[in-house]
Formats: sequence, C-alpha cells, structure tokens
Amino acid sequence: MIRLNTYRITVIAILAALAVVGRFAFQFIPNVQPVTTIIIICGIILGPFSAVLLAFLTTYLSNLLLGMGIWTVWQIIVWGVVGFCSGWLGKWRKDLPLGILVGYAILVGYLYGFTISLATYSVAGSFWPYYLTGLLFDTYHAVGNAFFMIVLYPVLSKILNKYYGNYLSPGR
Repeated sequence: MIRLNTYRITVIAILAALAVVGRFAFQFIPNVQPVTTIIIICGIILGPFSAVLLAFLTTYLSNLLLGMGIWTVWQIIVWGVVGFCSGWLGKWRKDLPLGILVGYAILVGYLYGFTISLATYSVAGSFWPYYLTGLLFDTYHAVGNAFFMIVLYPVLSKILNKYYGNYLSPGR
C-alpha cells in the first residue's frame, strides 16, 4: 500500500526542486542534467509511485522554464517509465553497488534518447537518420547520468534512507 503522507510529499517536492534547478543550471551543456539520475535514485529508495510522481513534476516544472512542446508528453512518459522500473529494481534489491547503478544510469540515458527519437519519428518521418544524428547527444546524456550518479547517489541515498527509516518505516 502506498502511503502518501506529508513527509513523502515534502521529499518529492524537494527532489523535484533539486532536479529542476539542476536541469536549468546545466541547460548550456547539451543533454547533461541530473534529472534522470535523481529519478533513478528516488525510484530505488522511495519506490515506483514516488519516482513516477517526481518524473511528472520535474518534467512539467522544468519545461515551464525551458519551453513546452510535444516533447514534454514523451519526456513525462519516458522519465515515468524510468522511475517505475527503478522503483521495481529498488524493491528487488536496495543495496546495489555503485558500479551497477552507474551502468544502469548509462543504459537508461541511451534508452531515453532512443525512445524520444521514436516519438519524434512521427514528426520527422525517417527514424534512423534522426536517431543516428542524435546519438552523440544520447552519449552526453549517458555520460552525464554516470557523473551525476557518482556524485549524487552517496549523498542522496544517505539522506533518503535516513528519511525512509525515520518517517516511512512500517507501523508509522
């Protein structure tokens, strides 16, 4: 059962603010932003529902600053799927080594770019030229995810695990 209490809502709001500020701060480096990594970390520690909610909030709020378009819907869908899958990964095993999480973040960066390219295919008309042209940007995203996972996971996991233990443990 999902417990949506004040503590969980507050943590999700803080993570969304962190992701939006991070996306805005890194907007000048193509496809490098901490959003995907923060959603992965949230999913692993707080579960799939929290990560999907974070994906929606982050995408909507950051696109209010950076520009809305048809891509917004696909970003919400893809980051929502990333959050959902990360949440199930966290339910399966919470104590994954950092190296595996970095590899997962890199893989997710490429899958994100592939899915967004599929969505744009309906507008662009031909998939492979569009996708191959954007592969360098997918690599930036994947490398950025690895960097942010190395930097953010030790800090956020410690904070979120402490929060999870204090406020969301069973029986509270």
